[in-house]
Amino acid sequence: MSGRTPRFRTGDDGLDGQIEQLLDAAGAPDAHRDVLFEIFATGVLLAQDETDRLDLKIASAALKEMREAFDAFAPYRDVPKVTIFGSARTAPEDPLYRQARDLARNLALRGWMVVTGAGPGIMAAGIEGAGRERSFGVTIRLPAEEEANEFIKGDEKLVEMRYFFTRKLALVKESRGFVALPGGFGTLDETYELLTLQQTGKAEPTPVVLLDQPGGTYWEGWRRFLEEQVLAGGFINPGDMDLPLITTDVAEASEAILGFYRNFHSIRWVGTRLVVRLQVEPTAAELAELNRGFGDMTAKGEIRRSDPMSVERSSNDHLELPRLVLDMDVRKVGRLPHLIRALNLLGSSPPASASTVPSEAETDPFPMEGATNPQT
Repeated sequence: MSGRTPRFRTGDDGLDGQIEQLLDAAGAPDAHRDVLFEIFATGVLLAQDETDRLDLKIASAALKEMREAFDAFAPYRDVPKVTIFGSARTAPEDPLYRQARDLARNLALRGWMVVTGAGPGIMAAGIEGAGRERSFGVTIRLPAEEEANEFIKGDEKLVEMRYFFTRKLALVKESRGFVALPGGFGTLDETYELLTLQQTGKAEPTPVVLLDQPGGTYWEGWRRFLEEQVLAGGFINPGDMDLPLITTDVAEASEAILGFYRNFHSIRWVGTRLVVRLQVEPTAAELAELNRGFGDMTAKGEIRRSDPMSVERSSNDHLELPRLVLDMDVRKVGRLPHLIRALNLLGSSPPASASTVPSEAETDPFPMEGATNPQT
């Protein structure tokens, strides 16, 4: 087998050989052949395990749905995207609808695409604001849910899902920014998942904005609950409260998304060492100030400049970019968004108007996969 060696096989040399022949017949690219081999091997192992039919149907449907979503998003991998969450019950005349529509329009005018759940309410507002050409819809089949909204219905960028977990994967994986407006259980579920991914380092750091209407109290009330019950109970750290930005200003929400990538580009984990890639390298004085403010994030040593790691060189992973490295105290991974904000505000950072957003194809949306997991 050419390319990388699969991490696991079926355990039967004859079956493994047949999988390799099938990959040959399918024209599998060498660069991804090891992963494709493992997908086929997993299917063979499911057959050998005498897996229950319902479990097999779940696995089959999930894989088919993910393939459909990957295929729909693939032509737009180089375009930055923002996912907007919110209630399907929000009426077009509601101020929240206008907030979502105006935010989507602002970001679309700055070159972004908008991703929503394709339903009515806030989801329709996002697509209406961005326009059909700059929108994606990831809908789900529910007994009492309406079909896709009029602004995206019938579009090639509309994907229908059966399972919430595959839908949420598509909504999160493809975007470089997230905005949630007031909503019900579904909106809160999506918001908590976003914050959990950020808190634990299981997702690439991204801006998370909680947008309300002027004078609205939804997110401020939610924040009080966290402070009085969750934080006070010791279930989260004080810094976790700053993971999202709460605002009622569409312009502030837009700039929070756009400004996140002013200097920050992406991260990569090498074990417990965190590599932070930037547009511009900080000065010696700025690096010293970063260590004073964020040195507690390291388990040992200091935040330091670094050449690309060997694993980055082997995959030609943004070798042209300056980078900082720290031996991460994984219990402090929730402070990473604070460090990114500080990096974006350095005097050496590019002008805010020059921010360049890495595309989905350039970054790993789940960078902790295969690295040492931080503690929750």
